[in-house]
Amino acid sequence: MLAPHSNTADLEMIASTKRLSDAYYASLLSQSGRERKPSPICSLYPLERAPGIISLLAGKPNPTTFPITSLTFSARSPYSSSPADETTYSLTPGELALGLQYADAAGIKPFLEWCYGLQEISHGRKKGEGWSVFVGVGSLDLIYKAIHALVDYGDPVLIESPTYSGVLSIFQNLHCNLVDVETDSQGISAASLRSILENWPTEKPPAESICGNNPTGVTATLERRVEVLKLAHEFDFIILEDDPYYYLYYGSELRPPSYFSLEKQILPETGRVLRFDSLSKVFSAGMRLGFASGPEPILTAIGIHTETSTSQTSSLTQMIAYKVLSSWGYDGFKIHTKRLSDFYREKRDVYQAAMMKYLDGYVEWTQPEAGMFFWFKLKLSNDRDEANDSESAIRGTAFKNGVLALPGTVFLPNGSKTAYVRASFSLNTEEEVFEGLRRLRASIIEARGDSEEIVRPRAEF
Repeated sequence: MLAPHSNTADLEMIASTKRLSDAYYASLLSQSGRERKPSPICSLYPLERAPGIISLLAGKPNPTTFPITSLTFSARSPYSSSPADETTYSLTPGELALGLQYADAAGIKPFLEWCYGLQEISHGRKKGEGWSVFVGVGSLDLIYKAIHALVDYGDPVLIESPTYSGVLSIFQNLHCNLVDVETDSQGISAASLRSILENWPTEKPPAESICGNNPTGVTATLERRVEVLKLAHEFDFIILEDDPYYYLYYGSELRPPSYFSLEKQILPETGRVLRFDSLSKVFSAGMRLGFASGPEPILTAIGIHTETSTSQTSSLTQMIAYKVLSSWGYDGFKIHTKRLSDFYREKRDVYQAAMMKYLDGYVEWTQPEAGMFFWFKLKLSNDRDEANDSESAIRGTAFKNGVLALPGTVFLPNGSKTAYVRASFSLNTEEEVFEGLRRLRASIIEARGDSEEIVRPRAEF
């Protein structure tokens, strides 16, 4: 990754306080997003809080019938270096009552307020500027609902290539016309994006959104982000910024600001970025908590979808997360995520050493700067690119030899053949990493049809 730009003053920052009008989004919403009706019950929940109201509205269970009467748990403290140093938490009767009952689709108020505060600290976006937060069952739940709110069956969509396979399947199920936007070591290619937009066929409906989401571990530079945002304004589209590894950045340079942060600084009005954050990678994967931040009309459409599908995200998991995170404070959360980043950087370095020992000469790769994956290109043939297809080498030969990874084709919008592979380093011990890559090297040699090693691996470190 190239170093991000260090002087944001050079970027003609506008520091916008304006936002796109609510009416602007009416034409962006899909037919489903426009026509989906709110739940006749859930939409009235806020009225129950009006002073003096006796509510006969909802079929909420009487809380005296709930069998859980108390909840106490322990969590490690970010302020201690000892894993054995734990803090015990007990939900108060009021907190437990809130956690066990139905709640607003957007989320329980204390957790929502924590999310608003985090976005101000992390991205400089203040509550009351015309954007909202919505809690989901992980960020993928919110992405699914956002796509259905914005995209109609068969619509053209600009999409970063490669991108996360879970997001691709949502677009594919809608039979969208996926238009690949190239990426390189600096992130999404603004030149590729501009070329696509300037040469857009007049008979084709314009693309209304671009999904930014890739599995490569590359962090887009500040310059690229600014260029893409300016193109969003120039060609009038929305950016879906899925950023689950934002708090797992361990690059050597300062982490570039998010699109969500930058749009306020460089565009004449905000409202072109819908951001998705996940607590799965930094707090708990099984609690399934994520949140979206962005234009209120889009989040309203997501809310109506939620009311008529999952109803809400678990109140109890939100309350448990809030209990811990609020006790840490934002400083404690920063310490915690910094510790996680250091942990994954060390795992990355072990994997890098194993790559150098066993795969130098057999694969090409760019060192990741965030997350928990390596994205590398197999060198299976010197004849032509089509012969370097990782699918059979990984699913067949490598699996037979006792090592499993993901062929890169599952991350390409149009499922084309590719030599690329994604491999995770989050769980494996050092011994497993070295043995796994030794097996992968043997698999590559076998797939190449070589009788002996062509490239001598480097000496052990």
